[in-house]
Amino acid sequence: MGPGGRPGRRTRGASGRRAGHRRSRPTIGGRPARPDHEVSPMPLTSPTDLLRAARADDAGVGAFNVIQLEHAEAIVAGAEAAGLPVVLQLSENTVHYHRGLAGIGSACLAVAAQASVPVVVHLDHAEDEDLVAAAVELGFPSVMFDASTLPYAENVSRTADVVRRCHARGVAVEAELGEIGGKDGAHAPGVRTDPAEAARFVEATGVDSLAVAVGTSHAMADRSAVVDLELVGRLAAAVPVPLVLHGSSGVDDPGLRAAVRAGISKVNIATRLNQVMTAAVRAVLSADPQVSDPRRYLGPGRDAVADEVTTLLRLLRGVTD
Repeated sequence: MGPGGRPGRRTRGASGRRAGHRRSRPTIGGRPARPDHEVSPMPLTSPTDLLRAARADDAGVGAFNVIQLEHAEAIVAGAEAAGLPVVLQLSENTVHYHRGLAGIGSACLAVAAQASVPVVVHLDHAEDEDLVAAAVELGFPSVMFDASTLPYAENVSRTADVVRRCHARGVAVEAELGEIGGKDGAHAPGVRTDPAEAARFVEATGVDSLAVAVGTSHAMADRSAVVDLELVGRLAAAVPVPLVLHGSSGVDDPGLRAAVRAGISKVNIATRLNQVMTAAVRAVLSADPQVSDPRRYLGPGRDAVADEVTTLLRLLRGVTD
């Protein structure tokens, strides 16, 4: 303090920067990242009403997989730029990559809580009931229990048990019927979900949404998958809960919009965002091989993902302007 209790003049440090000098505000996708004190937290969102409202509007909700923190930040930034809700997903494989759910799961919940749009934090493709329980304890409002590779009766039994326990805690459950190809090396392009069996499965288990096999495959590097739109329509007519399309990175833009119009409510996208991030990172490192600060290449990767999320959310919503 200066004489009389007035603030004294700021001094320069050894670097020549004024003490107290404010750095330029960081950006995500070209948009300023908001300081914590400027954030009006948005309550964590349950997917059930969100997906039902989307179906009523012939719209789809984008669900994007998080691999690292930059993904979560980018996905939320992209949703905020679009002014649309979004789902942040953590797969069981990603949980194993991070050696547990607590760290990356808590980070996703924190990013979601600071968003200015509705965000669902969702556990994706969990085959382990203990992991589902851990997600519920951590505060996830939504989980997917995937017993689709098991015989039908066992799928029903185990899924129904998970649903009972999750519903007791107010947590929504997604399940899968008709194995979707490509996961962990399995590829079954001919597998399709039967509408009558799907209706029986939903009634027997009480699930809140259902992932269906309609021609897509996980981890596709191109966008050549063709969705069986006629089957989607029959499933939507037979099943009273929102339908989920997995493996959506393999479907082109017109195909995604057509799938939504036919009856898909939640559209899962993972590989596409990984391709976009990796391309941006490669571009930086190719242009300057001496770069060693991860922020120099992860920042552009994060920006590219945010822009792609904005584009995809608007596409799924049917926004054309």
